[in-house]
Amino acid sequence: MIGMQRVLIALIFLSSTGVAQQPTTGDPFERIAFLIGRWEGTTEGQPGTGTVQREYTRVLNGRFIRVRNRTEYPPQSRNPKGEIHEDEGFISFDRTRKALVFRQFHTEGFVNHYVETLDSTTAAIVFRSEAIENIPAGWRARETYTAQGSDAFDEVFELAEAGKPFEIYSHAQFKRVK
Repeated sequence: MIGMQRVLIALIFLSSTGVAQQPTTGDPFERIAFLIGRWEGTTEGQPGTGTVQREYTRVLNGRFIRVRNRTEYPPQSRNPKGEIHEDEGFISFDRTRKALVFRQFHTEGFVNHYVETLDSTTAAIVFRSEAIENIPAGWRARETYTAQGSDAFDEVFELAEAGKPFEIYSHAQFKRVK
């Protein structure tokens, strides 16, 4: 009976952390394997309308997924000077938490540290920030990737100030580059 109580307490703790629980066997990246490859698309949001290029590659003996992103916003009313945004990141699997972790480094100096959440499903992967460097305290970020078949996906990037709900910053639609 004591062993069963310990298991129950552990399950309650793990479910209360809000961290997705991945299987302990097989490929921990299986659920996001559809992302591997080169992508192009369009994005719209607070910085305006733009184009985006992204690549997901397994690296370092397949233990990590490298993400490279470049978004171009031409001059427009919402963004008169236009801008080029670049970021790179790595997705890893934390065996202790049995969860995907995404570290993202931006040209503006922000570093987002995400963990996959319980909101993830087989159709949509959700990463929520645990920490963001070089931004006022309390800010949070969320990235949601929704597969649209094997050759397309949508990404919604959201931000939230301390104590406020998430707001969509950008929404991108990607098509696989053949």
